Amino acid sequence: MWATFEYLSGMGERPDNLAKLDALIAAGSQSGGSELANYQLFVIGLCEALGLERPNMAQEQNHLNDYVFERRVDFKHPDGTRSAGRIDCYRRGCFILEAKQSGKRRAAKVDTSQLLLIPEDATHRKPGQAKRGTRGWDQVMLAARKQAEDYSRALPVEHGYPPFLLVVDVGHVIEVYADFSGQGKNYAHFPDRQTYRISMDDLRDSKIQTRLRAIWTDPLSLDPTRISAEVTRDIAERLAKIAKRLEGKHDAKDVAEFLMRCLFTMFAEDVNLIPEKGFQKLLGQMKDTPEHFVSALESLWAVMDTGGYAPHLNATLKRFNGSLFKKRSALSLDKDDVNELWIAASKDWSDVEPAIFGTLLERALDSRERSKLGAHYTPRAYVERLVVPTIIEPLRADWAIVQGQVKELRDKGDHAGALAAVKAYHHKLCTTRVLDPACGTGNFLYVSLELMKRLEGEVLEALDDLGEDQARFAMEGETVNPRQFYGLELNRRAVPIADLVLWIGYLKWQLKTAGLSSITEPILHAYGTITQQDAVIVYDRQELLRDATGRPLSRWDGVTRKLHPIMGEEIPDSDAQVPLYTYVNPKRAPWPEVEFIVGNPPFIGGKDMRAELGDGYAEACWAARPHISGGADFVMHFWTRRRPGFCGGR
Repeated sequence: MWATFEYLSGMGERPDNLAKLDALIAAGSQSGGSELANYQLFVIGLCEALGLERPNMAQEQNHLNDYVFERRVDFKHPDGTRSAGRIDCYRRGCFILEAKQSGKRRAAKVDTSQLLLIPEDATHRKPGQAKRGTRGWDQVMLAARKQAEDYSRALPVEHGYPPFLLVVDVGHVIEVYADFSGQGKNYAHFPDRQTYRISMDDLRDSKIQTRLRAIWTDPLSLDPTRISAEVTRDIAERLAKIAKRLEGKHDAKDVAEFLMRCLFTMFAEDVNLIPEKGFQKLLGQMKDTPEHFVSALESLWAVMDTGGYAPHLNATLKRFNGSLFKKRSALSLDKDDVNELWIAASKDWSDVEPAIFGTLLERALDSRERSKLGAHYTPRAYVERLVVPTIIEPLRADWAIVQGQVKELRDKGDHAGALAAVKAYHHKLCTTRVLDPACGTGNFLYVSLELMKRLEGEVLEALDDLGEDQARFAMEGETVNPRQFYGLELNRRAVPIADLVLWIGYLKWQLKTAGLSSITEPILHAYGTITQQDAVIVYDRQELLRDATGRPLSRWDGVTRKLHPIMGEEIPDSDAQVPLYTYVNPKRAPWPEVEFIVGNPPFIGGKDMRAELGDGYAEACWAARPHISGGADFVMHFWTRRRPGFCGGR
C-alpha cells in the first residue's frame, strides 16, 4: 500500500494536502488482506494528508507511550490474573483506534451465517475479515467497537477515558464514537447516527478534515454541549434583559409564560417546524409598529395551537397543541423591548443545550437569581455520571441479553423469533418510566430522555437489520418520548420550564435523527407528568403558629429561601419574614409508579432542618417517617421512598 501511495503522490515532490488525500484514497481502496499489513500505513498516510504529527516510536517504558501504534494495556480478570492487549493506535486524551480490513463484496452469494473470520479461498487470495455489506461485516465492526471499549477500560487510571473511539475498516470507512462525560460507559455515534461513518470519499470534505484534526489535537472542542452552552448562555442573558424590562409591569408568572412561548416559537422556526425566520421577520415588522405586537403574536399562537393558515407568516402551520399555546396572551412591549426579542430570535435556537437551558432560563426569569446567570451550573457530564449507572447501564445489560438471543435465533433460522425479541425489548424501552422527585428545571430528566433515545436508535437499527422498515416502525409504533418522564417540583416557575426542556430535547433528537417527517401532529402533548408538589409530605392542612397574643410567628430567612418547601418562590425578596406553620396529619407524599428514580434532592443536615425548613415542617417530616432519626440528613426522607438504587440503580 505504501509503495502505491508514494507513487501516486509523486516521488521527490511534496504534494499539497488534497493530492495526498487523493493518493491515500486511491491506495486505500485498492488495499485488502490483513489489517496488520495495512492499518499503520493507512494511519500514517492520513496524518500526513491532514498535516498531523504521525505516531511516535514506541518506548520500552510503557508509561511513555502516549501516542503510538500497538500500545500495550493489561486486562485485569476477576480471578486476579492479567492478560495483555494491544491498541492498534492510541493517543492519550484523544482516541483509541481499532482497525479491521474487510474484503470487497463479490457478486457471488455469500453465506451470511458465517463466522467473523472468513478463511482464505482456493486461490489463496486473502479477502479480509468479512465482506462489506454483509451481516458478517457488521459483526466485525461491532466486535471492533467492543474491543476498543474494552481497551478504554484497561488504560491506566491516570490516563482517563479518551473522548473518542475510532473503528477503521482500512481503505473503506472510519466509524467515530464519542463519550465526553469522562466515564467511558456511553460511547455513542458521533456526531450522530446518520453521519458517524466517514467514507474514503468523505475525506475530501473540508468539514470532515477539520473534525479529524480536532479528534487528533483538541477533541474536547467537539463536545456539542460546550459549543451549545455558549449559545445558550448568550440567549439566557438576552432573555434576562427582557424580563427585567417587564418587571413591575406584569405578574412574574405571566412574564415567564409569555417568554417561554416566545422562545419555543424561536426554536420552532430554527428547526423548520414553522417557516424559516418567519417569527424573526414578524418581530422585525413589529419593531416599527409595536402597537400591533400583542394582536400579531396572539393571532400566531392561536394558529399554532390548532393548526391552519397563519396570515402573518403566509403559511399553513402544523398543529402544536399541548398546554404551551392554550393560553395565548402576549404582553405589550415598547419598541426597545420588541427589538430585544428580535435580536434573541436572530440567534440559532437549534443549538440550544436543553441540559443547561432550564437552569439559565429560571435564573433569567427570577430577579433574585439573575445575578447568578454567569455562575456555575451543573455540567452535562456530571448529570450523566448519575444517569448512566442508574438507568442506562441496566437497560444496556438487558439489551445485550436480547442481542445474544437474537443471534442464536438467527443462527437457527428463526427470523420471526428474532424480530419478535427485538420488538419486545423496544416496547419495554418505550414503557420504561423515570422519576426525578426534585426535578428543578428538568436537567436529569432531559439527559435521561436523550440517552434512552440513543439506545432506542440502536434497537431501531437492529430492527432495520432484520428487515423491519425502521422509519415506518418509528412512525406507526411506540417511541421513547416525554410521556415516560415524571418530575415533582415545588417551584411553580420551574414546572413549565422542565416540561418545555423535555419537549425541546425530544424534538431536537427526532429532527436530528429522523427528520421533519418523524414529527407527527399534534407536535406537543399535555401529558402532565411534571407536577408541582411536595415530594416528602402531604397533610390535611397547615396552620400558622401564633404567640400568646395571637400574632403569627415568623423567622428570618435570607440565603436559604429557595430551600423552603412551602413558601419557596412566594417570598418577594431576601429580606422577607417566613411564616411558621404547623402541619396537621402529615403523611408520606405519593409518588408515581416508575421503574427508575434519579435526581439530586436537597442535602440539609438533620441538625439544620429546623433552621432551614422551619420547626413545623421538620417535625412533620419526622412524624411522617418515625423510623428516620432526627439527626439524619433531609435527603434520607427521599431515599426511603426509592426503589433500590435511588441515584444508582433500579
